[in-house]
Formats: sequence, structure tokens, C-alpha cells
Amino acid sequence: MMVPCVLLLLGALAAVVAPRLLARADWPEREPVVALWVWQCVVAGVLLSFALSMTLSASAAWQAVRGRVFAPAPNGVVEAYALGVGGPWAAGTALLLACGAVWTAAMLTQEIRRTRARRKRRRTELLVRSPLLPGEQPGPERLVVLEGTRPDAWWLPGAAPRLVITTGALQRLKGRQLDAVLAHEQGHAAARHDWLLHCSAALATGFPQVPVFAAFRDEMHRLVELAADDVASRRFGRLTIALALVELNEDRGVFGPCPTPQAQVPQRVHRLLTATPRLTAGRRLRLTAAAALVPVVPLLVAFIPGLSALG
Repeated sequence: MMVPCVLLLLGALAAVVAPRLLARADWPEREPVVALWVWQCVVAGVLLSFALSMTLSASAAWQAVRGRVFAPAPNGVVEAYALGVGGPWAAGTALLLACGAVWTAAMLTQEIRRTRARRKRRRTELLVRSPLLPGEQPGPERLVVLEGTRPDAWWLPGAAPRLVITTGALQRLKGRQLDAVLAHEQGHAAARHDWLLHCSAALATGFPQVPVFAAFRDEMHRLVELAADDVASRRFGRLTIALALVELNEDRGVFGPCPTPQAQVPQRVHRLLTATPRLTAGRRLRLTAAAALVPVVPLLVAFIPGLSALG
């Protein structure tokens, strides 16, 4: 019963410590793509630790589960895990973690339903504001221009993705600024940032008291914008995308003294204008490899007793 406890402690430790360590780091703004990878690995490691702990705890509590989990394994492997000494704690731990797994699945399902309903509603509104011409067939991907004085541009993902921009944005954006904004939105689409936002929102909604999930949601909203900014800046320059952000948001009060929902826009503009150098390729590789080890650790903890018995 020692292995399930170690896995449970590993998951809890990562859920508490990882957000604090990442909050103190100064490199995520310089390398948002690497930071996105690190956050995904941390969350995957936490979920994997709990899932493996649940499986082994259930195996210790009930012979029927143990028989299915360890069906192809020799007797020596089962004995190496000492599953018969779990006591009443094994059943309680397994049930608690199973409830967490069911709740996670329910939150993900709810988020998917909400997303589909929201996309359907926005597509209906888009069709009303920009109807198809007689004989026109919707293509797999197209640009939609809407009449509107407010400058705005966004990507509407889905089976038939749409890149939407208002006439107000076309009037405000100058030179290559429009191309930079379009590249920014295409960067979101190419990296499927919408999936990261939905998964992080589901976990944070389902487990609001777990620090790693709340921080995961907040950081995803910030980092995906920084990553898309970098996509645009590599093609059209940092100054171009920074000026485009100012043109799109200066009438919304985001640069004033009062905080607004788009309060991160001034920080993004400042980041683009200061042009902090990227990390070296070697350090990026080390961070990527170190993050990949996070979900590997619970796998090693779970399988080492069995592999040792076989050896």
C-alpha cells in the first residue's frame, strides 16, 4: 500500500508547489510556448498521479479489481506491491479519487456542451450580420468582414473556422498592422489554443480550491496571447503588432488607471516594445526535457516495484 500513498503525495505536492515555482520564474514571458508545455506537463503529472493512486488503491481494496489490473502479471509482481495490507484506507482513498475522476469528466463534458452552444450562438449571430450571398457556399475557412465602428478581430474555431474582423478595425489598422492581427489570430488557430482554454476552465471550475488548476486556467489565458503575439511579431515585427494592439484597444479604456477585463493588453504591448531576448536554445531544450519528466515520475513510481520483481 506504500506505492498508492507515494503517488497521492506526489500529486498533492505538485499541485501546491508547481504554481508557486512557476510564478517566481522570470522566463515564461520570454518563452510562452515553453511555458505552455511546462504547465501541460505539470497538470498531466498531477492527474496521472491521482489516477495511478486510485487504480492501485482500488486493487488493494477489492480482489475483483486486483484480478483485472494484475491479470497478466506473475504472482511475484502482485506481492511486490503489498496490496493486501491496505486496510480500510485503501477503499476510502479509491472511492474519493474515483469521485474526483467522475467529477472531472463531468466538468469536461459540461465545458464541451457550453462551448458548442456558445459557438452555435455566435455562428447564428454571424450569419445574421453577414449572410451568404445567393448561390454562395460556405468554404472550409474564410475571412468575414462585419460592419461595425468598434475595432475588433477574433477567430471563431470549429468545424468551419472563421476569421472575423470589423470594418472599424480595417479603418484603424494601418500598413502591415492588419496582417499582424490576422497572423496573431491564425497563431491561435494553428496551436489549437481553444482546447487549452476549455480544459483549463473545466478543471478550475470543477476544483476551485486546487491551486494548480486555478493557476493553470489563469496562465493559459495569458500565455496563449503571448504565444500568438510572438507568432505575429516573427513575421511582421514587434512594433507592428504592438501598434496594432494599441489601435484595437485604446478606445476600451485598457490603458487608463482603472482595471478592465483587458488589463493584460498594456503588459503585452510593453513586452513587445522592450524586446527581451529569448532564452538560449540549450536552456529551452533543458526546460522542455525537465517538464517532460514530470508525468514520467509517477509512472516510474507505479511500475518500479513490478519491474523490480520481474528482474
